[in-house]
Amino acid sequence: MMSTPDTTHAEVHAEVIHLRPAAAHVPGSPASVQGALALDLTPRTAPPRPRLRSARASDVVALARAERSHVDAFVGRYLQALVEIASGDRPVSQVLRHTAPEVYEDLTSRARTVAAAAGTTPGRTSRPNPTRPVVVGVRTALIRDDAVEASAHVRYGRRSRAVAARFEIRRDRWQCVAIAWG
Repeated sequence: MMSTPDTTHAEVHAEVIHLRPAAAHVPGSPASVQGALALDLTPRTAPPRPRLRSARASDVVALARAERSHVDAFVGRYLQALVEIASGDRPVSQVLRHTAPEVYEDLTSRARTVAAAAGTTPGRTSRPNPTRPVVVGVRTALIRDDAVEASAHVRYGRRSRAVAARFEIRRDRWQCVAIAWG
């Protein structure tokens, strides 16, 4: 056993070294929330935005890396909007410019069917905590200078689905010309 000096009668002084200078207490400053955990407990209305994993499956045509990255980003954003429309969380009109007329009609009828089954209005979320679809992975293949085919892994809570789409340049912009739901 180790013996300790008797400090009951002697005063012990310790030097305190401040790592940061003391800040004036200002509401909203980092010092005023030190040790507190700020939580936003309001219902989430926007889907989570995970890092989208993208892979180029098998390009038939070569394209500059910067241009290819823009195409992949567009396809990922479009497919995310597409699954939100199909689940009734987003209005169909948001993809009008980048959708061929026959695909737009199919998407409109799909959104109406989902809204009728849920008893809601298409494009408006009225459920308190809906399970939102999230595109977690996209594979693209540039098959011509003006055509890209893509497949996406979509998560609906614990469930997964697949979506395949074809994009072509029409009227100087990428447009979705075909969709297949899995």
